[in-house]
Amino acid sequence: MDISPDKQNIDRVFANIIYHIDFYQREYRWNDEPVLRLLEDVFYKFNENYEKYADLPPSQQVIDEKYPWYYLNTYVTNRVGGKTFVVDGQQRLTTLTLILMKLLHLAQNFSSKAEKWLDSKICGQVGFETQFWMNHESHKSTQQAIYENNLEASDISTGITAQNMVKNYQTISKYLDKNIDSKHNLETFVFYFLNRLVLINLSVEQTDVPMIFEAINDRGIRLKPFEILKGKLLGQIDKTLLDQKDYNGLWEKRIRAINEYSDNEADRFFRFYLKSKFASTRNEGQKYDGDYHRIMFTEVVDHYLKLNHNQAGVIEFLEKSFAYYSQLYLKALKAYNYDDQSNFLYNRVNDLDGGYLLVLSSCSINDPEEAVKFEVIPKEIDRLFSLLQLQDSYDSNSFQDVLYKISSQIRGIKAAAIRGVFDEALINELTNARNALVEKTFNYNFFKNIGIGLNKRFIRYFFARIENFIAQGMKLNMKHSIYDLTIRTGSVNGFHIEHILSHNTENLALFENNQERFETERNRLGGLLLLKGRDNISSNNEVYSKKLKTYANTLYWNETLREDTYKSKLDLESFRAKYGLDLQPIDRFDADSIEKRQQLLYKMALAIWE
Repeated sequence: MDISPDKQNIDRVFANIIYHIDFYQREYRWNDEPVLRLLEDVFYKFNENYEKYADLPPSQQVIDEKYPWYYLNTYVTNRVGGKTFVVDGQQRLTTLTLILMKLLHLAQNFSSKAEKWLDSKICGQVGFETQFWMNHESHKSTQQAIYENNLEASDISTGITAQNMVKNYQTISKYLDKNIDSKHNLETFVFYFLNRLVLINLSVEQTDVPMIFEAINDRGIRLKPFEILKGKLLGQIDKTLLDQKDYNGLWEKRIRAINEYSDNEADRFFRFYLKSKFASTRNEGQKYDGDYHRIMFTEVVDHYLKLNHNQAGVIEFLEKSFAYYSQLYLKALKAYNYDDQSNFLYNRVNDLDGGYLLVLSSCSINDPEEAVKFEVIPKEIDRLFSLLQLQDSYDSNSFQDVLYKISSQIRGIKAAAIRGVFDEALINELTNARNALVEKTFNYNFFKNIGIGLNKRFIRYFFARIENFIAQGMKLNMKHSIYDLTIRTGSVNGFHIEHILSHNTENLALFENNQERFETERNRLGGLLLLKGRDNISSNNEVYSKKLKTYANTLYWNETLREDTYKSKLDLESFRAKYGLDLQPIDRFDADSIEKRQQLLYKMALAIWE
C-alpha cells in the first residue's frame, strides 16, 4: 500500500485542485452539532490569542509569529484519470467551504481586501463558468446560490446534500455574525483560518481505496454498514466502467427508494437478503445482525458471492442479485406497509416481518413464479401463525426458529410445493407443543377451549378475519377494515373484546351458580365478539336480551345472534349451505350456545386457513 501524507493549511487545500466526490461517498450529512463544534473549537484557539494581540495589524507575519497552528484532522484522496477524488473527509471539506463563503460575504460587507483572496479559495474561473474547488456536481446550483449569498434561489430539491448545505450555511452565518464584529477582527481571523488551520492529506492508490474507506469511517458521522459495503463493492470497479455502466446510479436509485421507508431500511434489506440465502437456523441468521458488510467478504460467504478482490464478481452481483432482490424487497415493503389488498396485510397487523425473509429465499433471480410466491408466502405465514395461536401452540421464539428452517427448505422450489413445507412445520410445532403425535393441521380438540387467554390483538384479528369471511360469503362490503378491527383500540372509535355473558346473577344461574364453570365458558371464543368503543361500554353488564339490541347494526358476526338477520336473506342461506354452517339466532345464551358458536368459529377458521 502506498500512502503519501502531506501537511497543508487551508490556503493550500483550496488552491487549484478540483475535488470530486467519489462514487461511494455518502451525502453531505453534517448537521449543526458537528458544524458548531468545529466553529467553537477554532474560535476558542483564535480568541485565546486575539485577546492578547488585538492591537497588532492583521498580517501574515503576525499570524505566523503569534498564533499557534490548529490541527483539523485528515482527508484522503486518490487520483484517477487526471481527477482528484475525495475518499474520506468530504463532510469537513464541504463545511470549510461554507465557512469560506460566509467569510467572503463578511469581507464584502466590511469592504475588506481579503475579498479576492477568499474568493480564490472557494472557486476558480473556467471560461465563463465558476468552478468550485469542492465540487458537488449534482448540487452546483445550490453552491452557486450560497456563493452569491442568495439562499432564496437555492435548489434543495436535488437531495439531502443541498438541504444540509443551506441549513449549515445559515448556522455558520449566524455564528460568524455573532463572533466577528469588526473589519480588524475579520481580517485577522481570515489570516488565521487560511494559514494556521492544518489538515493532513493522505493520497492513496485506487486499489487501496476500499480498505482505507472502511478503516477511517469512524470519524465524523459514522458510516452505516450499507454505506461501507458500497465503498467496498464500487471501489473494486474501474472508474471508467463505473461511469459507463452507471453502477453508482443503480445502487443509489435502489437504496434511496428502500430508505424512504426508514433510515435503516437498506441495512434491513441486506440482512434479510443474506439470511435468506445463507442462514438455515436463527443462530446462523443472527450473525448478520451485526457487521454483515464484513461477513460478506469472509471465505464462507465469498465462496458463493465472489466479491473479494474480484471486479467481475462485484459486477455480476450488482447486475443480478442486487438489482433483482432489491426490487423484490421494495415490492414487499410497499405491500407490507400500504397495500390492504395484499396478503401482507395479515402479516402487518400482527407485526410479522418474516415475509421479507421467505419471499427473498423462495425466489430465484428473475423467478417466473415470483407473482405467485409473492401471494403465497405471506398467506402461509399468516396460516402458520394463526393456526398455532388457535391451538394454543404458539411460542414466539420457536416461531422464529421455524421460519428460518422453512426459509432453508423453500429456496428455489416451485410455488406449489410451498404449502407442503409449511404443513410439515405446522404439524411438527403442534406435536412438540402437545408432546404427542399430531397428524392434522387444525384440530377441534385443541381449539375447543381457546378464548380470552389469547393475545388481545390476535383475538381482534381473528374476529376481523371472521367478519371478512362472512362479508365475502354474503356478498357484502366490510363495515370496518381488517386493519381497523385489529389495530384501533381507542375509547370512541376503537374495537374491544366483548363478553356476551356479563357478570350478573341471571347469567350465573345458567351455570348452576358455578363461578368457575361460568368463567371458563364465557371466556371461550364462542362467548366473545367485538364491539366499538361506546357500544362496548353501554352493554357492559346488561342481560343477554338487552345485549341483542346493542348488537344490531354492529358487525356481521354479532348480528348472526339476532333473529331479524335471517329474514329474507338469500345470500345468507347460500352462505350457510356452501360451508355447512349451522348459523341461527339465539334467544337464550347458555353453555350449549357457546359450544355451538365455538364449533361455528372452528368451521369458519377451517375455511379461512385450510
